[in-house]
Amino acid sequence: MNNVNHALALRIKELLEKKKKTRYRLALDSGINHSTLKNIIHETVKDNLLSTTILIASGFDMTVSEFLDSPLFAEENLNI
Repeated sequence: MNNVNHALALRIKELLEKKKKTRYRLALDSGINHSTLKNIIHETVKDNLLSTTILIASGFDMTVSEFLDSPLFAEENLNI
């Protein structure tokens, strides 16, 4: 089981690879600070804001619903 922060980090890594995008490019495209994105990926952020997740999704040219549409975020896979 993953916690939400771990699932978010895994989803970002998965989409970076799938879309052949760098963390730097994602930070630029999403409008969030590169160090913030790095901290999310390395799971040093304790609580991620929904607004940050929405920005990350937009950086992948996705809606937040599309971004969250992953088994990683299924309740049975999360330790909440």
